[in-house]
Amino acid sequence: MTTSGGYTPLTVETVPAWLDARPHLRARVPGSPLHVREVGDGNLNLVFIVRDDPDRPGIVLKQSLPWVRVFGKGWPLTVERARHEADAYEAYRPFAGATNPDYHGFDPVWYVLAMEDLADLRIWRTALNEGEIHPGAAGEIGTFIARIAMRTSDFGLEPEVRKRQAALATNPELCRITEDLVLTDPYIEHERNRAVPGVEPLIAGLRADDRVRLAVATLKHRFLTGAEAHIHGDLHTGSVMVGGGRAVAIDPEFAFYGPVGFDLGNLWANAGFAAARGARLGRPEAFRAHVAAILPESWDAFTGEVRRLWPERADRFYPDAFLAAWLRRTWDDALGYMATELVRRIAGFAHVSDIDSLPDAERASAAAACLRSARRLLVDRAGFPDPAAAWSVVAEEIARG
Repeated sequence: MTTSGGYTPLTVETVPAWLDARPHLRARVPGSPLHVREVGDGNLNLVFIVRDDPDRPGIVLKQSLPWVRVFGKGWPLTVERARHEADAYEAYRPFAGATNPDYHGFDPVWYVLAMEDLADLRIWRTALNEGEIHPGAAGEIGTFIARIAMRTSDFGLEPEVRKRQAALATNPELCRITEDLVLTDPYIEHERNRAVPGVEPLIAGLRADDRVRLAVATLKHRFLTGAEAHIHGDLHTGSVMVGGGRAVAIDPEFAFYGPVGFDLGNLWANAGFAAARGARLGRPEAFRAHVAAILPESWDAFTGEVRRLWPERADRFYPDAFLAAWLRRTWDDALGYMATELVRRIAGFAHVSDIDSLPDAERASAAAACLRSARRLLVDRAGFPDPAAAWSVVAEEIARG
């Protein structure tokens, strides 16, 4: 399929010629022949690993498709999301360090971005599914979220600059996916929903609970209106690569200016999925403790980095008392978005392998624990003022069986 402007989806066969026409990228893989693999396993993109030596890192090319991949051409989607991902890498590069992949540029005609070959690292979700422990990863991601929050918000930028950046980061099509698939559909009857089998009564109970609806509506409104800082927008364990003491945040195509707590909450919910899986599979205590530490370690790293950067804030009108209040609100937001992520991966369209790959009985039990945890976090967030209290919800519900 060719679209206007010269856009054509790449293939394994056409990637070498595409690179030959771009010497600045070809220089990163100068040898011949090129070894090209398409490894995209998501719903939205083509991803090619390109090497001139199969045993040495090369480069990665990522191209957005004009449709949702799982549905083919039946669900059109803007290719502009590749530009948003490229803009996010550019925005984060000055301060994110090794948590941001090396970024080599963006082709605005083909909607292809070129970046570091991270194939020697592992997707964090896959690593957790297999019982691996990667110390420090949660802290690295917490620090990363804090740096974005402080450097791209009114805390770190002059108001005019922040407003211009927020306007450029407007991402309505992908925000609509979150607004619908995460913050609306799971709480109503909708044809896109695909419930994990065996938990339908719990889902029905969530949908009938007025307190749940009010809590989710409040979180949805916050997502729609809370343009605090540039956020990743889809920061779960499937969007983090780990290995060699490094944690790298990838795939920020959902990036826009939104509530900072959204990224934290997504991460924490996915720790919940890993915990439920680990318990049902009888993982060793060391692994279960590692997963349980993701929430407190990331929150402690986040708050520590925010406080470290606070004295450098652009507008000194904000007193220290404001920071304390802002952190409390961010905590409340994060718990809420943790809950909505827990629900949507069980009751909505897009699931997670942590749960779906379990045997039937264990899958239903783990999914039920996630839904019960989510309900408690939604209706009683004020009752969980710190990481220990919040994680106790997940631990208690998992232990219930």
